[in-house]
Amino acid sequence: MLPLTGKNVVVIGGSRGVGRRIVQASVHAGARVLAVARETGSLGKLVEEVPGIKILALDATDDDAPHKVFAVMQPDVLVLCAGAFPPAAPLHGLSWREFAVNWETDVRIAFHFCKAALSQPLPQGAAVMVISSGAALAGSPISGGYAGAKRTQMFIASYAQKEADRLGLGLRFTTLAPRMMPDTDLGRHAVAGYSRYLGISAADFIRSMASPPTSSDVATAVIELVTNPDRSGGKAFTVSGQGLEAVP
Repeated sequence: MLPLTGKNVVVIGGSRGVGRRIVQASVHAGARVLAVARETGSLGKLVEEVPGIKILALDATDDDAPHKVFAVMQPDVLVLCAGAFPPAAPLHGLSWREFAVNWETDVRIAFHFCKAALSQPLPQGAAVMVISSGAALAGSPISGGYAGAKRTQMFIASYAQKEADRLGLGLRFTTLAPRMMPDTDLGRHAVAGYSRYLGISAADFIRSMASPPTSSDVATAVIELVTNPDRSGGKAFTVSGQGLEAVP
């Protein structure tokens, strides 16, 4: 039997990048999948490429987004990987609005959905996977508030796990903080920004990276964690091309 046979998997931010890979990996693992994203065009292309999935177009930052999503599919596995592209300039080149964009998107989504998972609550045994970033661990000096926002997502997942345990809900909240993925649009955006900042070519910057993961590596890690309770639940992990590693 496939590891997610009979399970409902909801992927917020499922139409592109690593979210798209997680949708594909979940289907291959036997799950029923709902992909949620803002853009109807990218969702339409996704459902053509991955027949049998459900799709839902909405703005995941809206206060009532979790209610609308859970009304379509009650998740056994909820993956939060939606977010905004960060700026690509040093601190003194940014406006406050540019600096804060990931706080108003990535953090807001994590807040609303983790809160809803606790309040509704999701079914006992459900897993919530928050996709953060390796920047949360190492910083990112040309992406404004991105690193801090991704770190705050990690805190939100940790706080949610403490509340789930205190209330006896039987939920698992896990954070995955992948290192930069050059095969995604977000990764290419970051590579272009850092190569300009350092005055080197994009190819040279990628060569300087220590074993970067692919989006497929990250999707594989998500399936491994959500199907293995001993490795998740209140824990955080990073992933590189060499595999999963627990965050101390």
